[in-house]
Amino acid sequence: MQPHMTPEQIADAIGIGMMAKDRATKSLGLSVTQISPGAATLTMTVRADMLNGFDICHGGFISLLADSAFAFACNSYNELTVASSFSIDFIESARLNDVLTARATEVSQRGRTGVYDVTVHNQNDVLVAMFRGRSHRMVGRAVL
Repeated sequence: MQPHMTPEQIADAIGIGMMAKDRATKSLGLSVTQISPGAATLTMTVRADMLNGFDICHGGFISLLADSAFAFACNSYNELTVASSFSIDFIESARLNDVLTARATEVSQRGRTGVYDVTVHNQNDVLVAMFRGRSHRMVGRAVL
């Protein structure tokens, strides 16, 4: 990172750098549509191979989308940050070809610990899931 970069430029560089290395996020076709300090928005289209036996999107894929948004948001300051825990509530089912949008926002950041909320909506702005992630910063380690 260059020392004269703004926080927004740092977040953009982190988004590009993380996506280049994130095989899980890329393999599922997730896209980072917005990233800023402490926030990120990712999208995912529900594919046939993401459906469970009830023809609805498997909760693991929705969790992965939310977790990826959480990861991009909490690493957007260029301080290596990992999840320490998360919880998710499924509100509505997602179906084949739904476009899901996960919006992660920082709720609290104190010392090494952060709390982030992520909402997942479909293309009709129906709330699909609510996710809360807790993060742990690795002192002195940069993302890039």
